[in-house]
Amino acid sequence: MGPTFVRPRVAELVFRLFDRPLHPELFAAVAARRVEKCGFRVTVSVTPTGHVLEWTDGTVTLTELTATADVDLPDRGRLLGHRLGGGRGGRCDLGRVRYQISSQVEVLPPELFVRAHEELRSDGARKGLVSHFRGGDRLGLSPLGVVVAEALPGGLAVSAFHTFPEERAVVKTQSLIERV
Repeated sequence: MGPTFVRPRVAELVFRLFDRPLHPELFAAVAARRVEKCGFRVTVSVTPTGHVLEWTDGTVTLTELTATADVDLPDRGRLLGHRLGGGRGGRCDLGRVRYQISSQVEVLPPELFVRAHEELRSDGARKGLVSHFRGGDRLGLSPLGVVVAEALPGGLAVSAFHTFPEERAVVKTQSLIERV
């Protein structure tokens, strides 16, 4: 599959967590995967602005996403939110479900960015969901979206990596959803 969308600038991105599903028409998914395991269902989608993760065990639903700040997202059900930049974290307890997030934006020197980009492309193709995007420089690296979900005893760990070659930036999120 060829490149599909142009990425926004990292400074335009926000992280949001909701305690409910969001309407799928809010996001242009370019790749998606759905898995049912250990009594829960997770749908992971890569979007031009990052990713959408929806997790449910039938009683609790969590929707995590990265999007641009100008996307018209609902206020109802929003549990966490912050701009992406530097390093941030958060935690929510919803009855018998605990959610934790850690996000980071890392700007790398050119040679380290190229190495990290290639490792993410290779690892993502083997372990998770990968999408390539059209970049501003047709001869340069194409931006990547990589999401790797791993079932754990009693939960799910999700690592998402989004590269922004024009800024030499990697946006990373690590989420943990656990039954407690």
